[in-house]
Amino acid sequence: MVETLLAIGIVASVFVGFNIGGSSTGIAWGPPVGAGIVTKTTAAALMTVFVFLGGWTVGRNVMDTLSGGIVTTELSLSAGVAILFFIGFGILIANVFGVPVPTSMTTVGAIAGLGLATDTLNYATVSRIVSWWVVTPIIGFWIGLVIGRYVYPVVNRRVDIKKSPGPLLRLDRDGGLPTPALGPNTTWTELVSTVVVLVIGCYMAFSAGASNVPNAAAPLVSGVGGLPDDTAIGIATVAIGVGGFTIARRTMESVGGELSDIPLLAALFVMTTASTITTVLSYFGIPISLVMGTVMTIVGIGWGRATRPVTVQEAVSRSTGDNEIVTGAITVSGDEEEQSAPIGEAEPEAVLTAGDLFNPRAVLKYVSMWIIGPSVSTLLAYAFFVFVPGVA
Repeated sequence: MVETLLAIGIVASVFVGFNIGGSSTGIAWGPPVGAGIVTKTTAAALMTVFVFLGGWTVGRNVMDTLSGGIVTTELSLSAGVAILFFIGFGILIANVFGVPVPTSMTTVGAIAGLGLATDTLNYATVSRIVSWWVVTPIIGFWIGLVIGRYVYPVVNRRVDIKKSPGPLLRLDRDGGLPTPALGPNTTWTELVSTVVVLVIGCYMAFSAGASNVPNAAAPLVSGVGGLPDDTAIGIATVAIGVGGFTIARRTMESVGGELSDIPLLAALFVMTTASTITTVLSYFGIPISLVMGTVMTIVGIGWGRATRPVTVQEAVSRSTGDNEIVTGAITVSGDEEEQSAPIGEAEPEAVLTAGDLFNPRAVLKYVSMWIIGPSVSTLLAYAFFVFVPGVA
C-alpha cells in the first residue's frame, strides 16, 4: 500500500515539476533567447543544472518550512500526495487563465488547509509567510522604481547589448595548439555583455530552483515511507528540466510580451532584482513566488522611468508644473533613448509616445492569481481533509 501511494506521489510530483519547468524556464531565459544570445536548448540545459543547485542548497530551507513548519505535526505521506494533487490543480487553473502559476503560494495554501482541517496550523509561521507575500511586491516595486528613475536611463546610454552575426567564439588553429578566439564579428563589449547575460540567467535559474524545487519535492519526504530529501530533489529537478526542454520552448518565445515590451537591458535589471529577492527569502525558509518579484519590478521600473519628468519635491507636493507623468519610454532604445532628459525636465516627444510601459489589465490578472491561487488551494484542501480525515 505504501509503495503504491509513493508511486502515485512520484507521478504527481513529476507533473508539478514538469509544469514548473515550463513556466520558470520561460521567465528566466525568455529575454536572452528572444535577443538571440542563447538557444532554447542551451537555455533549458543551463536551467536544469542551476535549478538543481538552487534546490540542493538554498531550497532545503524552504523544504523544511513546507514539510514541518506550516503545521505542528509531520505531514503523512498520504497527506503529502493529496497536497501534490492540489498543487497540480492550481497549476491547471493558472494555465487556463494564461498566467504563471504562483506555485509556492498554492503549496502553502494547500498545507494550510490541512492544518485548519486538523487543528494543527502553525499560525505564527503562516503569518510570517503571508506578511512577506505582502511586503515582497512592495520591495520589488520600489527597487524597480529607483532603477527606472535613476539607473536604467544612465546605463542604457552607455551599454548596448547586441548579437552580431556569426559565432561568438571560434578556435584559432594557426598555432600548434587550438586556442579560443573572438568570432569574426565579435567585439570585446559583446563578449562581456553576453557573459553577463548568461550569468544573470543562471542566477535566476538558481533562484527558481531554490523556491520551486521544494514545491514538488517536500510533499514526498513526509511521513513513513517517504523519500529521502536528496532523491525527492533529484526527481523534482529532472521533471523541471523535462518541462524546460519541452513546453517551455513556447513560453520562452512569449514571456514578457503581455506585461511590457521591455528591452534586454531592462529585463536583466528585472531578473537580477527578482532573483535576489527570491533567493534571500528562500534562504530564510520563506516560500515565495519568483513571478511576484518579477512582475512588480517590471511595474516599478516603468513607473520610475515615467516619473523622470518631475522632481521628488514636485511629486511630494503634487505640483508638477508643465511636466506630465507619462507611462511610456522604457521600450525606446538606441539614439532615441540617448535623448532622455535630466530628471525634472520634460521628455522628448519620441520618448513620450513610445507606448505603455506595462499592461495594467495583465498586472491585475497576475495579482489576482496571487490571491485566488492560495485561497482556492486552502479552501479545497480544507474541505478535502475535513470530509476525508483518514488521509491526514
